Amino acid sequence: MSEYYDVVVLGGGAAGLMCALTASQRGRRVLVLEKANKIGKKILMSGGGRCNFTNLAVEADNFICSNPHFCKSALSRYTQWDFIALVERHGIEYEERKHGQLFCLDSARDILDMLLAECDLGQVKILTHSDVSVIDIPHNESEKHSRYRLSYSREGKPYNVNCTSVVVATGALSIPTLGGSGRGYEFASQFNLPLKPRRAGLVPFMFSDATRDLCERLAGVSLPVSVSCNGTTFDENILFTHRGISGPAILQISNYWHPGDAVSVNLLTAVDAATWLCDIKEQQGRFRLTTLLGKHLPKALVEELQSLWWPAMTEKNLGNSATNNWQR
Repeated sequence: MSEYYDVVVLGGGAAGLMCALTASQRGRRVLVLEKANKIGKKILMSGGGRCNFTNLAVEADNFICSNPHFCKSALSRYTQWDFIALVERHGIEYEERKHGQLFCLDSARDILDMLLAECDLGQVKILTHSDVSVIDIPHNESEKHSRYRLSYSREGKPYNVNCTSVVVATGALSIPTLGGSGRGYEFASQFNLPLKPRRAGLVPFMFSDATRDLCERLAGVSLPVSVSCNGTTFDENILFTHRGISGPAILQISNYWHPGDAVSVNLLTAVDAATWLCDIKEQQGRFRLTTLLGKHLPKALVEELQSLWWPAMTEKNLGNSATNNWQR
């Protein structure tokens, strides 16, 4: 005989645990099946180990969704203030960073422990090393009260479980070492649920041409920029890596980029570059361009830009150079 639960949640990440604790505290008998060896691995690595658990400003426009009314409805039923209240109820200390982002003062482990404690209150059963292979409809007379029957393996042994509701919170294809997989897409296809084309999101941009060599030389350099693509702009930091560019601004804009689209990166966000350079040429023409840019940009970046765009004017000051040679 299979065990019976009202709800079986596939995946023990942030979404799966939040769903499990909510269902259990509404009187449902809940089982969480996690394929990995530990619960909440992505929670522990998020925010550099401090977990950006919510923002002070959370609007429907912050989410990419083909049905914006769903986002509005969901956010109206459970707001950021509800989650902040939960965090405070557990005595977790946190801090506000840029753009109203809230991070744990101590460790992301605090958020995971909070979710597990809430699951314990609802007597949620959590099993790791549990890989679900089949979801089907029961046909035996003794199982007719159940809508779904799941088959899974745990430590090499096969198990079955029946339930009324199945929640698929298995994550996406990214970072398989942390438990992400395409299993959720397979289950969706099995039940003829429509799928949208998949592509990477919240990812860095990597290069394979000479730009990669440039980024490698600048690896570790970070600065605030304004990045735009397809009518969307983010004002955040950019980080040069050994293979390309990353940082909050790039990770955000990657959600709006498609192959072939142009991405604009404004390095001088505090000034209008063209106007500023023209004024400087008139008023402080005795200075070199590298000296002036060095007041706004990291030295290593200025040197690379000089090598790329105005190598012939290394020793010249602005007053002795033609405007069309350096205005880019």
